[in-house]
Amino acid sequence: MSYRVATTQRELDDALRVRWAVFGGELQLMAGRPPPTQREVNGFDTLATTVHVVVYDADEPVATVRLLLPNADVARASGGVLGVELEQRLDLSGLAGPGQVVAEAARFCVRRQWRHSEAVIRLQAAFYAESRRRGVTHWLAAANLETDSEEDARLIQAAVAYRGWLSPYWRPRTVEASSGPSFPSTPFYAPEERAWAVAGQWERVRLPRAPALVARRMGARFIAEPLYDPGFRRFTLPLIAAVDDIPTGTLNRFAALNASRPR
Repeated sequence: MSYRVATTQRELDDALRVRWAVFGGELQLMAGRPPPTQREVNGFDTLATTVHVVVYDADEPVATVRLLLPNADVARASGGVLGVELEQRLDLSGLAGPGQVVAEAARFCVRRQWRHSEAVIRLQAAFYAESRRRGVTHWLAAANLETDSEEDARLIQAAVAYRGWLSPYWRPRTVEASSGPSFPSTPFYAPEERAWAVAGQWERVRLPRAPALVARRMGARFIAEPLYDPGFRRFTLPLIAAVDDIPTGTLNRFAALNASRPR
């Protein structure tokens, strides 16, 4: 496997096709009629400050992630400070400061056939290397909570807090109210799991894969209330991770991956 930073139309198209295959096809997250192009795309994808990383198995694109670097034009037009997509939902003014380059990580996805393969760690390693190269100090992201139930999303947030994964430094204000459907169709917890939460037995309450993965592997800490994404019909939990605080075990895995590459 190898990775590329998209610099051609073909490579950008590879990233957008992987995103549609995962979000629109395999996970069935996209609302509305499927686009005839079978690409998942929005206005941030073609900015000069956007970086798309694509992992290939031979010539097959199998995973991708998008990095939104600060964009002054977008910030000026939206009244924000960073000019990233998450700023439409959160007041990020407290994250801008001397010596800090805060970028947004989004659209992290891996095709189903490769989800338990080297592709996952290779995508993370490539994303880390490209962030370092561009001077990024912190990542913002929103972890998928795998549910459209506000009750379950708030229980997940409480379970995250129990594990000590809330940020002690940042708590940005939510710009607008965020509520899911009145009749959720995708609960995360079974009734007995909710009962454990009510009884304070948080050690028994499981977490979705995304928040657990980024907290353990990338040192992420969560910074805000759950946000409902109507486009993907799921709640997310905003987070921040310091590039300098990536756990040693993860950095060792990155180093081992690079050392195993053919020369």
